[in-house]
Amino acid sequence: MTKTPQPLAHCGEGPPTSRLARMGIPQSISSGYLGLVIFMTGVGIEAGYLSPYLEGLGIAASDVAMIFTVYGLTGAVAAWLSGALSDLWGPRKVMWCGLITFAVTHVFFLAVAIPSKEYGLLLIGYALRGLAFPLFAYAFLVWIAAVAPPRQMGSAMGWFWSAFSAGLPTLGSLCASLLIPVIGEYATLWVALGVVAVGGLLPLLLIKEKTGSSRLAPPGESPMAGLVGSLTILYRNPRVGAGAVVRMFNTASQFGFMVMLPVWFMNTVGLSNEQWLRLVAVMFGTNIVTNLAFGVIGDRIGWRTTVAWCGGVGCTISSLLLFHVPDAVGGVYPVCLLVAVFYGATLSGYVPLSALMTSIAPSHKGQAMAALNLGAGASAFLGPLTVSLFLGPLGVGGVTWIFAGFHAVSALLMLVIKTTGSGASPTPRTAGAPEAAAEADPKAGNLPHADPTEKLLSPNTKGR
Repeated sequence: MTKTPQPLAHCGEGPPTSRLARMGIPQSISSGYLGLVIFMTGVGIEAGYLSPYLEGLGIAASDVAMIFTVYGLTGAVAAWLSGALSDLWGPRKVMWCGLITFAVTHVFFLAVAIPSKEYGLLLIGYALRGLAFPLFAYAFLVWIAAVAPPRQMGSAMGWFWSAFSAGLPTLGSLCASLLIPVIGEYATLWVALGVVAVGGLLPLLLIKEKTGSSRLAPPGESPMAGLVGSLTILYRNPRVGAGAVVRMFNTASQFGFMVMLPVWFMNTVGLSNEQWLRLVAVMFGTNIVTNLAFGVIGDRIGWRTTVAWCGGVGCTISSLLLFHVPDAVGGVYPVCLLVAVFYGATLSGYVPLSALMTSIAPSHKGQAMAALNLGAGASAFLGPLTVSLFLGPLGVGGVTWIFAGFHAVSALLMLVIKTTGSGASPTPRTAGAPEAAAEADPKAGNLPHADPTEKLLSPNTKGR
């Protein structure tokens, strides 16, 4: 059974003293957050325009959606592997795998697949690319879970998602809007490779923290047992399974919108390519700030409560507004920006889910994070797949309602899993408290340092 060790520095630790620690950033891996921003900026350069660019090469819209769908499928596998392999090898090695994989597959996609304009090569090339960024980004997420103090886990995760969305697609889309008019769309994709290389090497060369360089699983556990355990935890601990489903619904709409909305906003609403790319940058620029805010809010009012209401219910409303308001008013740019900001903000309501997943399986943090990463990767598959299947018969509006339904279901999952807690913030560790308390029996509902709202009722207990 996987048991992620906690750094000894947390034992008996008082309030954080360094500025970074007070902000919720583990100082020992702080350069990883900066590297993640740069890395995801490179990955996100293509996000706002690759779909119409491929259509411009003569690829049908449905085939483009399928290319993104297969990319999401391989990404889901890589996302799961990032958590499972981090347990076995340590997060640092998995991040190296992600960086190298991106470099090799991106060169193939640009040098072979795109010049050929062949659908099969584009499908294979982009599918292989899907293995890259989840290995890097989500392995770093596991690293955070291994070293962050439990009382600040929500804030540390909030900083991760802020760094993630700062790059993909915020700064990435902004870079594309500035580069494309100067060097063109194809050359901009080559620039992305250099940006990813810089962002990937920065944390891998600068971080000296030791936990991420060694396996997190117990020495006696076999690799196969670790890999299998990262899947079986989905039903061994139904709370983890539910969290993985919620994470899948979290960004399914985001990945789906990136496939269908660029063409719709430009051809139907009337925005230019540069206006659309800047709208995406503003949308997820908002997301950067609100990721931090909801991480702190979750630590204060309860992780489950924040995910259900701010994330699930909020995104149900905002995703519908993102389509129906521009559809009604046309290309009134300030109004389009306003609804984009609202959607980007509500996506952040799901941020505390990362902290919640580690708290409900304190003895199996690596496996819980693997399940969460699987859900994250599956969202990159579910979103484009939904577009591929339903855009033709239902149109953009119909697909948007499906995405809104996903968010509504995610809210219900959080609310139906009734709890005995009041929704208060996690209980902070008192100075001198034994670290062994973090491994209290989850079956008894005693989840230290976790949101008290996560003390789930037994299946035979009626929710209150």
